[in-house]
Amino acid sequence: QVQLVESGGGLVQPGGSLRLSCVVFGSTFNFYAVGWYRQAPGKQRELVARIEHDGTTNYAEFVKGRFAISRDNAKNMVNLQMSSLKPEDTALYYCNRIPEFWVGRTAYWGQGTQVSVSS
Repeated sequence: QVQLVESGGGLVQPGGSLRLSCVVFGSTFNFYAVGWYRQAPGKQRELVARIEHDGTTNYAEFVKGRFAISRDNAKNMVNLQMSSLKPEDTALYYCNRIPEFWVGRTAYWGQGTQVSVSS
């Protein structure tokens, strides 16, 4: 059964950096695009960055120039390097294949990793 494991979150001061990692078990990211998403309290989940199977990347306007997504297909891993972090980047960050994984009739999401930006 598929399992997504996100890690690397934490508490950081404004202007700081974090590197998030996402690994999939029981399936693969190969041949698919993968996205990093975030969800802040009281808000809907939003796409932050995506990377295509060929390595092409796209970013939401609010993270362009600050975040960088990368993938290691041999390790079934996708990373998100975040720099110049702002308080508004505080959220629970998730990764998922695009289209997302399904388990039975339900879209599957991992636990996410919390990023908190505060002084």
